[in-house]
Amino acid sequence: MGLPGSGKSTVGRQLARRLQLPFFDSDHVIEERLGCSIRVAFERDGEASFRDLEESVLDELTRLPRAVVSTGGGAVLRPATRKHLHDRGYVVYLNSSPDEIARRLKHDTSRPLLQVDDPVSRLRDLYAARDPLYRETAHFTVETGRPSVGTLVNMIVMQLELAGAHPLN
Repeated sequence: MGLPGSGKSTVGRQLARRLQLPFFDSDHVIEERLGCSIRVAFERDGEASFRDLEESVLDELTRLPRAVVSTGGGAVLRPATRKHLHDRGYVVYLNSSPDEIARRLKHDTSRPLLQVDDPVSRLRDLYAARDPLYRETAHFTVETGRPSVGTLVNMIVMQLELAGAHPLN
């Protein structure tokens, strides 16, 4: 979990490959069910409707016996989702600074919450509101900074091994 653009899908996909587990991106599952992009769903139905579906999808995905699941950045906004995530698996918070994310997403128009005049301020606001929720939900926090995806995956695997949770054991 982490802010939009923190690398959840990219790192999650590589982690799943490394651990030989199935990978699910909750945003992609939601888009498949909606038959449209999240951005269109936000515009058409509003955020509350999207969050209802997100909560339901993550309830399903967290019941899978062994998988890597990437969440949307706002998944932690619902208490039930935070509980499901924390209680049913190991949660990794990919902590990225708002300025770093803004650099990464400078030309990305697919993220509805960042389609504003000042995306850096918006990211700072999201960080201030969500960071405590990410920390409450996560078992591990990984500072993304500048490491490669491979380095981040290695850091996560090491944390899982230290916790006795490495799924290949």
